[in-house]
Amino acid sequence: MIAVYYLFIFIFTFITTSVYSKPTISFTPKTLNRSGDTVVIKWSGVESPSDLDWLGIYSPPESRHDHFIGYKFLSDSPDWQSGSGSISLPLTNLRSNYSFRIFHWIESEINPKHLDHDHNPLPGTRHILTESNQLNFRFAANRPEQIHLGYTDNTNEMRVMFVTGDGEVREARYGEVKEKLDNIAVARGVRYEREHMCHAPANTTIGWRDPGWTFDAVMKDLKQGINYFYQVGSDLKGWSEVHSFVSRNESSDETLAFMFGDMGCSTPYRTFIRGEDESLSTVKWILRDIEALGEDKAAVVSHIGDISYAKGYSWIWDEFFAQIEPIASRVPYHVCIGNHEYDWPNQPWKPVWSAYIYGKDSGGECGVPYSVKFNMPGNSSEATGMVQGPSHTRNLYYSYDMGSVHFVYISTETEFLKGGKQYSFLKSDLESVNRSKTPFVVLQGHRPMYTTSRKIRDAEIRQRMIEHLEPLLVKNNVTVALWGHVHNYERFCPISNNTCGERWQGSPHRYFEGEKS
Repeated sequence: MIAVYYLFIFIFTFITTSVYSKPTISFTPKTLNRSGDTVVIKWSGVESPSDLDWLGIYSPPESRHDHFIGYKFLSDSPDWQSGSGSISLPLTNLRSNYSFRIFHWIESEINPKHLDHDHNPLPGTRHILTESNQLNFRFAANRPEQIHLGYTDNTNEMRVMFVTGDGEVREARYGEVKEKLDNIAVARGVRYEREHMCHAPANTTIGWRDPGWTFDAVMKDLKQGINYFYQVGSDLKGWSEVHSFVSRNESSDETLAFMFGDMGCSTPYRTFIRGEDESLSTVKWILRDIEALGEDKAAVVSHIGDISYAKGYSWIWDEFFAQIEPIASRVPYHVCIGNHEYDWPNQPWKPVWSAYIYGKDSGGECGVPYSVKFNMPGNSSEATGMVQGPSHTRNLYYSYDMGSVHFVYISTETEFLKGGKQYSFLKSDLESVNRSKTPFVVLQGHRPMYTTSRKIRDAEIRQRMIEHLEPLLVKNNVTVALWGHVHNYERFCPISNNTCGERWQGSPHRYFEGEKS
C-alpha cells in the first residue's frame, strides 16, 4: 500500500506540473553600463504560440501593461514556433530600471480603435504569460549622458549640455591636453515636470517619463582653432569619458557644416509612433566625415526643425540624444524649432489665417523639452501663455558667425510678421552683417517659403513669409535659404515673389528643403 501511495503522489505531481507550467523569461547581462549596451532576452514554455505574441519593454518596471516603452513580436526570433526564442535589444538609459513581459495576442482580439500614429493596431494586453525580474543600469542616476555641444554668443566659448538622474552639482573640466583638464566650468541643472506639458499624450501617464536633469556649462577663454579635451560630471558622482572638439576660429575662411531637417531617431523596438530608421544613415555618414576632418578643423551641425519626433512620448528624446551623442559631443549641434516641437492647441500666436496650420503636432509638448534640452545663442523667447510651467519658449531665432558664413535661424511657428519681435531681430541682424568678414549668409527655418508640394495646409503661411520676410532676404543679399518640413529634396532657381530670375539683388538666392539622406 505504501508503494502505491507514493506512485500516486508522483503521477499527480507530474500531471499538475505539466498542466499549470508557466512560461519563463530571463535576460543577460543583469546590469548594463550605459546607453546602447545590449541585453539578450530569452523565453521558453510558450504553448500554442501565435505570430502576434509579443514582448513588452517597460521602464519604469511598475508601468501599466499598456504603458510600454516599446514592444517586439516573438516571431522576430527564428525559433518562435517552438515556444522558445531570444531577442537582442540595445537599451537607452532612462534613469530607471527595465522589465520585460510576454503577452499572448491573436487576430480576433485586435482592437481597430487602438492604433499607433501610423494607424497600425497596438498590441493587446489581456493575456500576460510571464514577467521578468528587473534590469538596471550600473550608473543609472549618476552617469552624464546625452552630451551635446553648442556655440554661445562669444566666439571664445563652447557650451556643453548633458543629462543625469539627479540635480546634484556637476561641472565640465577641459584643457588642451587630455591628461590635464585643469579648467573648470560649473554646470547649471534644470528640469521640467509632467504638469508643464500642455496636452496629451505628453501630460498623461502613457507619454510621460521622468526626463532627469539637464545640465548646462560654458567652457570659456578658448584659443581659436584649437583641439580641446573635456569631460563632464563630478568627483562624487563620477565623470563621463573624455571627449574633444575644435574651437571656433574667427580668422578662418573655411566653413564646414552638415545641414538637414526632419531627422528624428530610430528605436530598436516598435512603439506608439514610427521610428525614423533613415536617421541611422544620416548619423553614420556625418560621423564618418567628422572623423575624416581630424583634430584641426571645426565643423557644425544644423538641424532645421522637427528634431526628435517625440510627439509627446518623452523617452524618444532620450533615444534621440543617445543616437546623436557621438556627433554632438564633438561638434556643435544647432537647431531651430519645428511644428513637432511646438505646435499645440492653445499656442499664443495663432492668427485667423493659420487655423489649419498650427495644430497638435507636438503631442502636447508645447516647446518645453525643446526649450530645456537646447540652449542656442541669442536668448530669444516668446511667452507661452501657460498658467503653470515654463513661461517662455526658447531657441526661436538667433545667429552666429563661423568662418566665412553668417548663419541665421528663424521660427516659422511663432510671430514673424512685420512689426513683431522676430521681424525686428531679422532686419537688424541682416543689416549688420559684415560682408567683408562673412560674405555668405545662410538663413534657415522649418516650414518652406517655396515648395512644389501640392498640400495646401501651409499655403497661407508661405504667402505671409513671401510678403513679410522675403523682401528682407532679397534686400540684404541672403546667399541661400534652407528649409525642412516637406520631406522631399527640392532646389529652386534664384527666386523672388514666385518668379525666377537670372539675377536678383540677393543672387544666388536659391531655396532648398528636405530631410535625411
